[in-house]
Amino acid sequence: MLTAHTCIADKNADAVDLSRSGLPADVVWMDILNGAPDEIAYIERATGLHVPTLTEISEIESSSRLRVVKDTLYLSTPIVYRIDGLPQTSSVGFILRRDLLITIRFADLPVVNNFAAGTAKAGGIHHSSVGAFVGLLEAVVDRMADGLEGVGADLDAVSHRVFRTDVAQAGKVHRPAREDANLREILRRVGRAGDLTSKIRDTLLGFGRMVPYVVNHGASWLSDEVRPHLETLRQDIASLNDYDAHLTNNVQLLLDATLGLINVEQNNIIKVLTIVSVVGVPPTLVASMYGMNFKVMPELDWAWGYPYALVLILLSAVLPLLWFKLRGWL
Repeated sequence: MLTAHTCIADKNADAVDLSRSGLPADVVWMDILNGAPDEIAYIERATGLHVPTLTEISEIESSSRLRVVKDTLYLSTPIVYRIDGLPQTSSVGFILRRDLLITIRFADLPVVNNFAAGTAKAGGIHHSSVGAFVGLLEAVVDRMADGLEGVGADLDAVSHRVFRTDVAQAGKVHRPAREDANLREILRRVGRAGDLTSKIRDTLLGFGRMVPYVVNHGASWLSDEVRPHLETLRQDIASLNDYDAHLTNNVQLLLDATLGLINVEQNNIIKVLTIVSVVGVPPTLVASMYGMNFKVMPELDWAWGYPYALVLILLSAVLPLLWFKLRGWL
């Protein structure tokens, strides 16, 4: 789908007539979403620019993501979408020159759609290709900030669950199966948070490289109105990168703590099984001794022999438990 934006108040985006030889009047931003061959051919014919493919904008080396061809900037970066659900990334390409911005998308990014809907509002963005570019980057960065805030709140909730005090659990029966289920849920939440912060960091790193690149290579045609926005955007990206690194450290801390608690639970189970096996050995030994069928056994003719054997078996089981209790192992 190909959409033309003028970024003029009260003038909404329009579909493009592919039979025309040039671009519509006053257009500063052309948005291509899963462009059809005829749409790509029209853009290349009308602008004289090459429209990169998904493979080209998905390259990870810096020279492929940031390059200049005849005063035209070719930029690309992965952008996170579906932040509130399953986090995914999609590569987005930008073609920026003095009079035109072209975005190449292969996923329906809500943040881009919302920004496009606001370009026709009064006082929205500067009517220029760089104005549309900066406004779009600001919208994405705001969305990334919201995503990081959500991750921070989620990690705080997980932290309270992981490091809760035993006072809150006083009087409650410890159920290993329930505790295991809680720890598995915590691991999933921490994993989702780590996955999202990693994908947001990829987006921020891409934007962090693009902004100074545009400032350096577009210095001759950047307007005074957009320069402060680019500087503010650079500072916002730097601060979000720092916050993302902080959240990554929190994710690692909670992951280590959760795995440690899982090890503690497993050790408790092994300890219980070990104690049960140790406590069961002395009674088994006593019972096996008095179960032997020898002809001469003094206790066979003793009236109190059977109660004596039962008491001895009981004591052989209780004494190890008392020993474990005194040693602090129970």
